[in-house]
Amino acid sequence: MLDIRQLHYFVAVAEDEHVGRAAERLHISQSPLSRQIAQLEEKLELTLFERSQQRIRLTRDGRTFLAETRALLTHANRLESLARRLGRGDEGGLCIGYLEYAMHSGVLPSALRALHEDRSAVHIALYNLPSHDQLEGLRQRSLDVALVCEPPEPDDPDLVAAQVLNDPMLLALPEGHPLAAQSSITPDELGAQKWIGVMHRESALRHDAFIAACARAGFTPTITMEATEPLAALGLVAAGLGVTTVQRSLRHHAPAGVVFQELPGFTYRMPLWAAWHRVNLRPLVEIFRKTLLKTSGVEVDEDATTASTASTPSTEAV
Repeated sequence: MLDIRQLHYFVAVAEDEHVGRAAERLHISQSPLSRQIAQLEEKLELTLFERSQQRIRLTRDGRTFLAETRALLTHANRLESLARRLGRGDEGGLCIGYLEYAMHSGVLPSALRALHEDRSAVHIALYNLPSHDQLEGLRQRSLDVALVCEPPEPDDPDLVAAQVLNDPMLLALPEGHPLAAQSSITPDELGAQKWIGVMHRESALRHDAFIAACARAGFTPTITMEATEPLAALGLVAAGLGVTTVQRSLRHHAPAGVVFQELPGFTYRMPLWAAWHRVNLRPLVEIFRKTLLKTSGVEVDEDATTASTASTPSTEAV
């Protein structure tokens, strides 16, 4: 294996064609420098310099070797610089898993925008996957960060999570609906509506939690249609086919013909969690984790490698 230091010595002697001047430039003694050059020639089984009492100069093979050595040292310098940038988190790639909700709510775009402002060279790969697949991706190290609807268990040996959104629900009605102009809506009025349910692909428990929240609010929804995701449900509302509830952060994505009403007594919320591996092997992952929590309004412990969830994340998304 070639010694990088010896190669630097070789280039200095070749450029100066004088061992003494090269030694002075390298801040070493002449004798050790001569020994290093001799050892390099012995290792290579190649005569690099033609020596005389007056001067030392490259052989023809030495000139060929010098050109390749310079190219190698240039690449080595670039490699060292790359390693330092990776070590600072200034360069590299991130594999991020997400749900559509993370994108529509603005949580993920806001974090990526903040990261890009400081580290524009970072490559981002996004994977729209169910929560279960995302958590498995974290365990297998195929994902760096996951945005999921349900966190891993608190005693999970591999994964950590922090809540980044806990969105209240709004009542979505067709424009011109009799309830749209009312300042308050009674449970009986809600129970009399045709409801569009959202059957979340993530978990049937979401549907059960919605029904339970309706019961706590004093009514039972009559579900006449079902959609697989909230934006599809809003399209059905715009068509005048019923009412539904959607996360507050999605109100800006509603099609024309949909209006919203607050539901003060409706306790159901839609959470979003960021998850990552307990053992962080890459500085860039830690940088993005903190960026994601900060842009979501979660308190971040700058010295910690795990989540700090001391504050409740904002329900307003950018």
